[in-house]
Amino acid sequence: MRWLDGITDSMDMSLTTSPPRVVTFDEVMAAARNLSNMTLAHEIAVNENFQLKQDALPESSLAGRVRHIVHQAFWDVLESELNAEPPEYEHAIKLFEEIREILLSFLTPGGNRLRNQICEVLDTDLIRQQAEHSAVDIQGLANYVISTMGKLCAPVRDDDIRELKATSNIVEVLRQIFHVLDLMKMDMVNFTIRSLRPHLQRQLVDYERTKFQEILEETPSALNQTTEWIKESVHEELLSLSEATLTPGAENNSKPSLSPTLVLNNSYLKLLQWDYQKKELPETLMTDGARLQELTEKLNQLKMIACLALITNNMVGALTEGLPELAVRLKRISAVLLEGMNKETFNLKEVLNSIGIQICVEVNKTLMERGLPTLNAEVQDNLVGQFSSIEEEDNPIWSLIDKRIQLYMKSLLCLPSPPRCMPPVPGGLAVVQQELESLGLQYANIVNLNKQVYGPFYANILRKLLFGEEATGKAEASSSTN
Repeated sequence: MRWLDGITDSMDMSLTTSPPRVVTFDEVMAAARNLSNMTLAHEIAVNENFQLKQDALPESSLAGRVRHIVHQAFWDVLESELNAEPPEYEHAIKLFEEIREILLSFLTPGGNRLRNQICEVLDTDLIRQQAEHSAVDIQGLANYVISTMGKLCAPVRDDDIRELKATSNIVEVLRQIFHVLDLMKMDMVNFTIRSLRPHLQRQLVDYERTKFQEILEETPSALNQTTEWIKESVHEELLSLSEATLTPGAENNSKPSLSPTLVLNNSYLKLLQWDYQKKELPETLMTDGARLQELTEKLNQLKMIACLALITNNMVGALTEGLPELAVRLKRISAVLLEGMNKETFNLKEVLNSIGIQICVEVNKTLMERGLPTLNAEVQDNLVGQFSSIEEEDNPIWSLIDKRIQLYMKSLLCLPSPPRCMPPVPGGLAVVQQELESLGLQYANIVNLNKQVYGPFYANILRKLLFGEEATGKAEASSSTN
């Protein structure tokens, strides 16, 4: 990560010219642990679908093949021992001992009756004594384990329990018992996560801010990328104000004054056009990086659909007016063909050409059904050509839609959280209004939470950038005396 990479380069991006601070390995590891814990807590709190899954090694990989061979060898040995004359039970007894501990781990503090029963039935000392007298019932023990698992498992595992009961080979039964127990352990972890989520959501702002402060204390360069992100907006806003003062009739007597809120909001807007593959995110937004990237990709798809709809309406809108079902069908075609448009292997120009051809087919089909003349070849070629040109740099339709979406997203950042009502959608975006409002709410929620958590850090950066070190020093001295 950028802030860790910068530790060994003498903090050359620091705002001040103070000597570089030596950072120990322990401090680096402490900062990494803090970031890991903070990222996990953030993900659990904000992602309603967050859950842990079992790691599955690809069977074709070396690690996957090795694990399969080792596991198969173990179960083959167990089978040979149980089929021996007389049978060898030591490996099987150790398995039941492990099963007992796993079952006990599922119990709540009040489950004493079942706890005692499990300990009594799976008493390994007793089982060994029975084995010495050839009186141990391995199948009966397995049946008890399966029955107990059925009492403790989540409903989603009922089919797995039924399959266990239907398996007759004892070695296969034991193998599958461990597989289902692994699934039950993951179910338990995810249940705990769901139970923990409301508490984390209440404590998230204070928790994340405290953890990031610890990171900052261990790694002074942890805000370098964030500072550059905000500084870029400061320069852009200053340039915009300077250009405004040069217009005829404008007052040019006072020094340009920037609004910190405006600067920060414009910084957030940059995230909607971020190159997530090549450009580092600000450190304060790393916990939301995946969400922001997914949101940006979906937004780009909506922009393209809005562009296609606007071109179609401009060219054939008069012919298709009053046919809402056609508009829905054209939107669906565009959305399906544009799926995955943010992948590097996606050939956008070719897809846009295909969409244009398909749109012409659908429009002509509708016109024929209504007994109207179809689009002539010139109109069709023009429509397909305009579709294909959207991906060209500085395309006016794309620029127009992009600017309107940016204005819409900017208006969302000015609303209270949560917003009492959504702002009106600019012209030309009605076709994607529902999806745009949904994405806009997601974006505003990310931004508002980020402001709550990192507001004090942003305030310090903005004071330095807008008012200089002297103002920052006064603010810090004032806060220390209060």
